[in-house]
Amino acid sequence: MSEHAVMLNYETLGQPSAPAVILIHGLFGDLDNLKSISRALSDRYYVINVDLRNHGQSPWTDTMSFAAMSKDVLSVLDTLSIEQAYILGHSLGGKVAMEIALQYPTRVRALVVADIAPVSYEPSHNTILDALETLNLTHVDNRQSADKQLAESIHELGVRQFLLKNLYKADSGWAWRMNLAALRKCYLGLIGSPSSEGVYSGPVLFIRGGRSDYIQAQHKNAIVSRFPQAQSKTINDVGHWLHAEKPTVFNGLVLRFLDENK
Repeated sequence: MSEHAVMLNYETLGQPSAPAVILIHGLFGDLDNLKSISRALSDRYYVINVDLRNHGQSPWTDTMSFAAMSKDVLSVLDTLSIEQAYILGHSLGGKVAMEIALQYPTRVRALVVADIAPVSYEPSHNTILDALETLNLTHVDNRQSADKQLAESIHELGVRQFLLKNLYKADSGWAWRMNLAALRKCYLGLIGSPSSEGVYSGPVLFIRGGRSDYIQAQHKNAIVSRFPQAQSKTINDVGHWLHAEKPTVFNGLVLRFLDENK
């Protein structure tokens, strides 16, 4: 069954006449996650920052395959009459970015993948999904009370703060911007591998966090077989959230790579 594209929520920054760069956030995130890099790029590039389906202010759907999410992103480019763009994705967004490059290589000028490989991963988010699903929103008076509930199972303050950015005050009380039911239902697909079909022969930069284990030496074949021009950079002393932990370094690597591949 072919899944239809949905119209994603997006923001733009910079001049439409400049080369386009589309930014794709990770699981449980939204377009705010990549605001630092969007500002850094906007002097020289036309930046489009999207919310993936079931995230942020984009539509909710029951399905979220990489094929469908790729079509979502391309429909944004089509709406803006952009034939070809640079694509940058972090984590889950990196997998969507890789899928676009593999399936629609002529639409991609160059690709930047932040701390993810084109492989399947072990399920490592079940604790988070469990905690979010068991959070009793009727007992939430404010973010502090929500944080207190989450703290029982999610001990890292930074992770809780990131997740709680998805909580908002609706007319009927507190609610999630992300579609938790769909994320749970589609989770095994989301930690799976992008398409094994296709090769993207254009320029690709993988940026990994020195303290993250998302990109490992054993992933090299999976990367090079699909992305023969891939190069990699490591940012030392950062984990999976490399773009937030060392934004100046991250932004500098991205800018240099894009400028070299104009």
